[in-house]
Amino acid sequence: MIEEISIRHLGVIGEARLPLGPGFTALTGETGAGKTMVVTALGLLLGDRADSGAIRSGSEQALVEGRWRIAADGAVAERVRDAGGDLDGDELLLARTLSTEGRSRAVVGGRSAPVAVLTELGEQLVVVHGQSDQLRLKSATAQREALDRFAGPELARALTEYQAVHARWAQSQADLETLEADRDRRAREAEELRLAMEEIEQAAPERGEDDRLAERADRLANIEDLRLAAAQAHELIQAESLDEGRDAVSLIESARRTVDRVAGHDAQLVPVVEALANAGFVLGEAAMQLSSYLASLDSDGGRELETVQERRAELAALVRKYGPSLDDVIDHLEQGSTRLLELDQDGDRILELRASVDADLAELDRRASALTALREAAADRLSTAVTAELAALAMPTARLSVAVETRDEFTATGRDQVALLLQPHPGSEPRALGKGASGGELSRVMLALEVVVAGSDPVPTFIFDEVDAGVGGASAIEIGRRLARLAESAQVIVVTHLAQVAAFATNHLSVVKDVDGAVTASSVRQLQGEERIAEMARLLSGLPDSESGLAHARELVAMASATV
Repeated sequence: MIEEISIRHLGVIGEARLPLGPGFTALTGETGAGKTMVVTALGLLLGDRADSGAIRSGSEQALVEGRWRIAADGAVAERVRDAGGDLDGDELLLARTLSTEGRSRAVVGGRSAPVAVLTELGEQLVVVHGQSDQLRLKSATAQREALDRFAGPELARALTEYQAVHARWAQSQADLETLEADRDRRAREAEELRLAMEEIEQAAPERGEDDRLAERADRLANIEDLRLAAAQAHELIQAESLDEGRDAVSLIESARRTVDRVAGHDAQLVPVVEALANAGFVLGEAAMQLSSYLASLDSDGGRELETVQERRAELAALVRKYGPSLDDVIDHLEQGSTRLLELDQDGDRILELRASVDADLAELDRRASALTALREAAADRLSTAVTAELAALAMPTARLSVAVETRDEFTATGRDQVALLLQPHPGSEPRALGKGASGGELSRVMLALEVVVAGSDPVPTFIFDEVDAGVGGASAIEIGRRLARLAESAQVIVVTHLAQVAAFATNHLSVVKDVDGAVTASSVRQLQGEERIAEMARLLSGLPDSESGLAHARELVAMASATV
């Protein structure tokens, strides 16, 4: 139940607070005063799409806050906690802000949350009916949903079980159609994959082999330059053909001996002798390494270079086909086995899917038949109950019948086409609501449905936006009486322009328009006593101080109080 709604800077409303609470709340006001903005505010709290154009002119953002009373251990409270929010006892705070930049922010239980959470909560907390919903009632989907709600938990369980089978069947059917449609393409893919794997396996590439071959090819292509440089360096370090004493090893050894002869006279030369000795050792090692390197150079490098280049060309061809790198080629081989196994099993998979589709189809047929039986039984009860309500809503000779037609197609909701047919008076042909029902008839049918359905599918709060459109006189009184009856088991909030409806409210709010120069602002006032009578007179005659209007208003309030 909604305890209170606060609105700031939304449309023509500068700032307003709506005390709601239990029972039947009527919301009235002059045309253009902002009643629609109240419904818009409620919609924002329930996750409707945000429109920055709804922000009051001159303001940077709009804010809507709502306080709900909910069961602290119920499904709504659990969803709030899942979203990171919390309750204050049994009180839930929801808020929505809109900015002129187009940003929207939702708050659930004191924590920021996605707007989708508001939508989820709204579906469990509130049912909203406006003139667009009256038009929607003409659709087969809305009519089927109304019947299903009336049918209650048994049909809801059956529908959930049916939908699980339908989803499995639809997925298997889609997979089967894909496999059968792509059979030739997948066969070609398998053959191409076999040829590719055979080619790669025959070449047997190794990871990093192309880099190693590139290094080897570079060495072999420059082997003569490498041999000449190594030989010259070896001669300079430790020569065999140069004049004795002219290579680096000999020169350093001569320097060591020269310094060593006089080192006994000055201790500072001892480290120099050691350094020269180490240098000679290092150069000797370098000479040995160069000698070993020269010995390792293959004198037949030209023939090996040709072999290496041929292997590089073979690997390059594989990379061009299955690359862009050699690792990708090897991955193609490793992953190809799994893919090939999958493709080769198409025949077995098709047989399995066909069996699964057939089994699910039989199960689907059984469960769809069960749904049809439940709907047909509920349709008879709904027809009787709504017809009785219509009689109380000043349509005494009207009859509503609910037709359930079974089709061949399985949909996510069964195979039933539900149609609400209205027979305005005996002897006339029943006609679909979408063909010929007036706005006033649609209003009363929708209200009658809601009153009846609420008995088996209760909702905490109902919001009606001008449910009395196209209705007046005695019909309006009966609508007010039925809204009051609905308010006995749920919170009912009604935006209305009819005094006959507002008379039955236990809480009357008026949207008041103030004009200050070029600026128009609206606020909300809770009416009681004579203020309420004056507003009722305005609704009746357009004049809040008309004696006849005031008398009629008092008569309506007295009548409503006596019958509620």
